[in-house]
Amino acid sequence: MDSKQSSWKGSLLLLLVLNLLLCKNVAASPACAGGAANCRLSLQDLFTRAVALSDNIYKVAEDTFRDFQKTYSTEPEFISRAINSCHTSSIPTPADKDQALNTENYILPTWLFFTSFNVMFSVIDQSGTLLNTVRGLLRSWEDPLQHLTTTVNPGVVNEDIFSAWSGLSSLQKGDKNSRLVGFYNLFHCLRRDTNKVDNYLKILKCKVVHEGSC
Repeated sequence: MDSKQSSWKGSLLLLLVLNLLLCKNVAASPACAGGAANCRLSLQDLFTRAVALSDNIYKVAEDTFRDFQKTYSTEPEFISRAINSCHTSSIPTPADKDQALNTENYILPTWLFFTSFNVMFSVIDQSGTLLNTVRGLLRSWEDPLQHLTTTVNPGVVNEDIFSAWSGLSSLQKGDKNSRLVGFYNLFHCLRRDTNKVDNYLKILKCKVVHEGSC
């Protein structure tokens, strides 16, 4: 795929998922019929749109990591140098679905809010259209997840769960191989965290909207 085709696909994907974005000022009230003015989404519709956006973000992150692996990380010595550790590993998260279902509701959306877009905020624009697309997608989570957090549990925002990313220096300094290892770890962690975001958001929808009947 040439750079123009990649740019076109990235732009198209970004337009697609932006159309799925949650409105900044929506509230948990019955949906209006017939697309009436000032129509506000129900909580179920809010979660449905959030899950659709989450699916798209995870797919982009997965494709990014797969393409990077295919292009740069085929050499054994490169793979051996990749640490595969993520800065968000210290954040306590449910180990499986059963544990997540037994987690208090406020914990899941708070973790989602402070982790899903944290990885990319400090990355400089040096990595091509696809990375910028991912960055834009994750930035688009800020308002929707803040709204979900305050809707499910008003007033509950625990900033202590935030884990700062210190990997930017590995992308700016050192030799080419060191930078490639840094990007490998970044994309690996991005895929890992967006997968968690996707799964936890679906579990949260089950807990809140369907009262655990999944």
